[in-house]
Amino acid sequence: MSEHRRKPPPPQGGGRAAARRGQSGPTSSRRVAPRGATGSPSDSYGSSSYGSDSGSGGEERPYGGRAEARRAAQRGTENSRRRGADNGSRGPGGPAGPGRGRGRASTAPGKKRLIDYPRANRFGWRRWVPSWKLVSGLCITFFGSLVALVGVSYAMVGVPNENTAAQSQNNVYYWADGKQMVATGTGVNRQNVNIAQIPEAMQSAVISAENKSFYTDPGVDFKGIARALVNMAQGGETQGGSTITQQFVKNTYLSQDQTLTRKFKEMFISIKVGTKFSKSQIMQGYLNTSYFGRGAYGIQAAAQTYYGVDAKDLTPSQCAVLAALLKGATYYDPAGNPDIDPSASQKANYQRSHDRWGWILEEMHKDQRLTDAEYQTAVKKYPMPQGRKAVKGMTGQISYLADTAKKYVLAHSNVTEAQFDQGGFQIYTTFQKDKVNALTGAVEKVQKARLDPKNRDKDKYVQFGAASVVPNDGAIVALYGGAGYENNHFTNNADTSGVPVGSTWKPFVLAAAMQYGTYKTDGVGVSPLSKYNGNDNLKVRNNDGTYVLNKDGSVFHQRNESGYPWGYITLRKAMEQSINTPFVQLGVDVGMTKVRGVAQASGILPDSMSQDLNPSFAIGTSTPSAIRMADAYATFAASGQHADPYSVTEVKQDGTDLPGFSKPKVTTAMPESIANNVTDTLENVIQNGTGTNAKALGRTAAGKTGTTDSNKSAWFVGYTQQLATSVAMFRENPKDAELLSMNGTAGVASIHGGDIPTSVWTEYMESALKGKNDPGFPDATKIGDIADEVGMPSPTPSPSITPSETPTETPSVTPSETATSPSPTVTETCQFAWNCSTDGGDTGGSTSGTTSSPSATETTGDTTTRGNANGGGNLFGGSTG
Repeated sequence: MSEHRRKPPPPQGGGRAAARRGQSGPTSSRRVAPRGATGSPSDSYGSSSYGSDSGSGGEERPYGGRAEARRAAQRGTENSRRRGADNGSRGPGGPAGPGRGRGRASTAPGKKRLIDYPRANRFGWRRWVPSWKLVSGLCITFFGSLVALVGVSYAMVGVPNENTAAQSQNNVYYWADGKQMVATGTGVNRQNVNIAQIPEAMQSAVISAENKSFYTDPGVDFKGIARALVNMAQGGETQGGSTITQQFVKNTYLSQDQTLTRKFKEMFISIKVGTKFSKSQIMQGYLNTSYFGRGAYGIQAAAQTYYGVDAKDLTPSQCAVLAALLKGATYYDPAGNPDIDPSASQKANYQRSHDRWGWILEEMHKDQRLTDAEYQTAVKKYPMPQGRKAVKGMTGQISYLADTAKKYVLAHSNVTEAQFDQGGFQIYTTFQKDKVNALTGAVEKVQKARLDPKNRDKDKYVQFGAASVVPNDGAIVALYGGAGYENNHFTNNADTSGVPVGSTWKPFVLAAAMQYGTYKTDGVGVSPLSKYNGNDNLKVRNNDGTYVLNKDGSVFHQRNESGYPWGYITLRKAMEQSINTPFVQLGVDVGMTKVRGVAQASGILPDSMSQDLNPSFAIGTSTPSAIRMADAYATFAASGQHADPYSVTEVKQDGTDLPGFSKPKVTTAMPESIANNVTDTLENVIQNGTGTNAKALGRTAAGKTGTTDSNKSAWFVGYTQQLATSVAMFRENPKDAELLSMNGTAGVASIHGGDIPTSVWTEYMESALKGKNDPGFPDATKIGDIADEVGMPSPTPSPSITPSETPTETPSVTPSETATSPSPTVTETCQFAWNCSTDGGDTGGSTSGTTSSPSATETTGDTTTRGNANGGGNLFGGSTG
């Protein structure tokens, strides 16, 4: 049994009180020492003499109880051990006899500890309150260690070497089969120069714009560093150095890791650079290692890339333009970078560059770094840089393939554009060389056969964009981006920006109706056999029965491309002939937010959708890319299963795999029955409607044509179970990227989606699917209830009308125009297009498929300029920085 649980026997002689009364002599009035305080063996609780009345050493239990006795024993134990040897040497008869030894033991102090914590001579909570000596000692130790750490760190870090920072490697791209596609970034666009070759104006421009106190500051902004460390510790965005010295240091550390360790290291390096280097050396290093965009590192490369001159020959005005690029080349290169970010259009970038150029020159003048005369000369005219140039290997479609893959890498990793352009990456793509060649060949074959830009003005500036995606996977196997960098076409048309998709949007409206129903079906889906009014120039009703109004208060009328009186027709028939009015009213009945939700779930990016959900939203005022349209239709092909499009399967940096490039997950975008019913409806478009040219493919396929107001764009998007492909055609003013009408292009009144775009699609798909089986599509099960439009009369017999074999084409008429195109006669229009050789909506016939929209004051989504505020067709979504 442990001694703290064993109850000691009661003392003899009447207990504590008797013991106290029994004390005699001059000490009888004093309390005896606690047990254990004398150091005698009999003082411990485990002694056999405990409770003895022997006069030699026995003592009564002291007043105060067990707890006080234990504390006394703890204090006395150490004293007992120290005195044991001394007492033994003197012997019992010596001057230190038992009685005298016990007396000294009760008052002898204990040995002091180096760190008196918990405090020995304090009890209760006071034991845990440190003394001022301890606190001051710890503070001195901490700050001393910190100073030593800073000193060691300062001594150990090295200073930047601009020559090392200027080294670059190739980026190597690979086809889907692992064979090399192209190697770019050979380092020829980098060359260091000494400070004597850098104009004073260039140095002054960066000082006035970036760091006015450059010549007087210590080179480190401690407040800025503190903010960066706090942001990083909290998981926020990292911040760059605010002084030129810090930016020079940062330029030499282009690794992708953003850690506290690296920030501390950069701080120490910046401090060391500020003390070891002269300001001229720092300025030289900064301008030799800065990234100016277009793959140009350093001022010499930038001077050659943007102005075709050596750095020493730059004018002050040109220096201000290059200094503006240091704020972010993606957004300040006047040539634009819409493939990196749709907001970095040529127009927007030029304006940003022009504004900052003027501001920098003004600051230089204020800082007295430009004389009055120099300033007046510099601001006379903005020195427009020369256009982009193709680099070695980046020709044909290779340039757009590499651009798409690069964009994907930047969007799915922490790699910055500057780091990527430095090289050392191996990028494995999804692109299949044979399919890329087939798509290029299809575009070029149709162009040669149908377009003659040398002899027809309306054939000039015609462009194509196309993409091909694997359903239920998302892999982009082919794309067509344009004529190639070598032909000064630097915009990737496969990732189109600002080209409305027209009637190819209607399947999303139908899918939303089948999934959610209308306001009057109480959530029950609508059957594609429901009937809506297909006549031209109809008023559109809100859910409460009132008419939709334009912003000026007038009643909005939806137009078809022709005035043919279709009457009440099924949604299936309206899709077949691409008639606008039924889908505009259906979209209002379903709710445009639901239409938008279905489109987004299918793969359309929110930023590419028109932000104005007016009635015309239902007929394609949005501007998704060709890649995204192919991917969204792939969702129908995969019976409602969606995977985001991807172009990269693996990325290595110097042989090490980078994270973030696993295949996108497949999700359910819509119920299987809905997707299969959309497919069944779009099969009918090819068999009997506006897409009959695609019947030449000779296999089961589904698709939809699309044309927009004023014939500014034409689309065909179609698919089999193995492949989904979109083709866009448009004309663009090369000066301002504004879309031009294609009325008269190819020698016809107007171009429709069922014409040239469908021909390109068919030519490509025939080659891409050669030798593949034809699995067809899953059967479409009956879905939804028939919910006819409000106001549909009871059915009455209608006379049979013989389809015309020579339909005419009618130009689009916008709602804002007062003139109305004459309605075609029965012999002019194919009413039921089961056997028509031309389509009834987008390629002639009834010509009812063109997207018409409310007046300009009503709609912001009817875009006619690429790179618009709607976000364009950015494949991967948002800013990299």
